[in-house]
Amino acid sequence: MPHLSTLAGQQEKVIPIMTQHEVENREGEIAADHAEGEIARLPELPPGVFIPVPGTRPRRRTRWPDAIDVIFEKDPACRNIFEALLYQGLWAIFYHRIAHALYKAHIPFLPRFISQFARLMTGGIEIHPGAKIGKRFFIDHGAGIVVGETAEIGNNVMLYHQVTLGATGWWRPGPGRRQKRHPTIEDDVTIGVGAAVLGPITIGKGSKIGAMALVLESVPPNSVVASKPAELLVKGGTPLQEHQELTQGWSGEMDYQI
Repeated sequence: MPHLSTLAGQQEKVIPIMTQHEVENREGEIAADHAEGEIARLPELPPGVFIPVPGTRPRRRTRWPDAIDVIFEKDPACRNIFEALLYQGLWAIFYHRIAHALYKAHIPFLPRFISQFARLMTGGIEIHPGAKIGKRFFIDHGAGIVVGETAEIGNNVMLYHQVTLGATGWWRPGPGRRQKRHPTIEDDVTIGVGAAVLGPITIGKGSKIGAMALVLESVPPNSVVASKPAELLVKGGTPLQEHQELTQGWSGEMDYQI
């Protein structure tokens, strides 16, 4: 039997006891570390491209029709129905519904006359009467929009100004005048300012096309397409060495003014 002094000299092993609050904090730290690791493995978005976090509460629908309700949904600057009625995009789609119905009825001239009148009244939103457009279509800052004859646009699609949904050009080999020449935009797509989507391609559901992008190939659903951002060539009058191949021989003095 061991001596009492021997037992007293042995180091006692103390098991720490954690309170419930400490246990919860530790579990939270482990979950946060795991979440950061998952986020770190996600692919990075191109510069200037942001995907908003989904809201926790669904938006309450207004009493107005889809063409007006979508304005309140997608433009926080719209405060009331009187402001909504001033949106060029609203009137563009109003005139297009009439022109498209006449186009499908094979009535000559009048559909094109209405579309050109709408272009004049809306600041340059030109939608061919033959284009097929779904519900809740919204044009923000409506100006300079072009939608071709065989274009097809799904539901809940949003375009910014200067967007072109066009063909690849009459000089290129194509399927012919009576075949599809313009893109198909599926549901829930957003197309940024100045983007051009050309040819009989398809932009998949839920995709986002960034500003100034030139899209010539089909895009899978839930994708993001972005153009190359502008690069700084001359800083403070001094050309940057890393971009000499883009300065095209500039000596620091620009031959034009912005």
